[in-house]
Amino acid sequence: MTEKNKRGFASDNNAGIHPEILKSIASANNGHALGYGADYYTGQAREIFESQLGSQTETYFVFTGTAANVLGLSAAMRSFNSIITASTAHLETDECGAPEKFIGCKVLAVETNDGKIYPAGIEKHVHGFDFEHHSQPGVVSITQSTEMGTVYTAPEIKEIADYAHSKGLLLHMDGARIANAAVHLGLPFKAFTTDSGVDILSFGGTKNGMMSGEAICFLRPGLSNNFKYIRKQGMQLASKMRYISAQYLAYFRNELWKECASNSNSMAALLADRLKEFKQITITQKVQSNGVFVIMDEKVAKRMQSQYFFYPWDEKRSEYRLMTSWDTEKEDIENFAALLRKEFS
Repeated sequence: MTEKNKRGFASDNNAGIHPEILKSIASANNGHALGYGADYYTGQAREIFESQLGSQTETYFVFTGTAANVLGLSAAMRSFNSIITASTAHLETDECGAPEKFIGCKVLAVETNDGKIYPAGIEKHVHGFDFEHHSQPGVVSITQSTEMGTVYTAPEIKEIADYAHSKGLLLHMDGARIANAAVHLGLPFKAFTTDSGVDILSFGGTKNGMMSGEAICFLRPGLSNNFKYIRKQGMQLASKMRYISAQYLAYFRNELWKECASNSNSMAALLADRLKEFKQITITQKVQSNGVFVIMDEKVAKRMQSQYFFYPWDEKRSEYRLMTSWDTEKEDIENFAALLRKEFS
């Protein structure tokens, strides 16, 4: 059992809240404010998203990433539609069937080795249009950064968007770790979302220093028609929405998002460098954000997990995922590497 509150490599969800985010929540806690998003903080947050993603952006705040993905997609889909996504995507593996339950649609997976999908792989699911016996493809969904820690370039996203639009489909982006992608690419958010053809964006902050709450950003006008009713039926309309919105004010102020994501990315790169010292360990994916995927001996992994917990990824081949966070420190990496040296000495 690891020490109480000890930083590990299990998930960026395990990290605490950045002090500036906490201060922003506290500042919103003075006096009364109108409920259900009619408050000053929510208005300011919406304006920030317009400045970041484009003036036509329409933003709605929800409690969780699952809600951001599923409710955002439900605005553009019917139960007879299908979502095309990577076999590793949360919509396929980690939403507990939420798209099927709340939208009633099919999820069609594209096999991938690195978390990324391309038109050539998407194409096999793009058929059966106007044929009433076949689910109708409606949306392609990509994850940025992917669940494998890799990052789509802006041209890659544009290629997918152009292909999807040519077939009458929309492009959705699960941006749970979008800040990590922006840091890796060295680009503003708009460059690889709105400008690259993304139609619906789930913009996450919880994995990068926020407490809770995600944003659904509709980047194409008209897609959010009636969405306020969908959000209410989906049980995601916060009465005290100011506490979600206030976090985003701090998140974007002085580019706190970049500071947090830069640290987690650089710590992952450092971790990868240290792991390369051991011939007994194989890094299986490009380290482009804050995830490091490795193959190591199961017995060694279990002993390491007792000190710095991390999750298995593919138990059949003894592959593990190590995640760094906004608050990961160099000392954590060096101590982890020191333990490994003892294992292999």
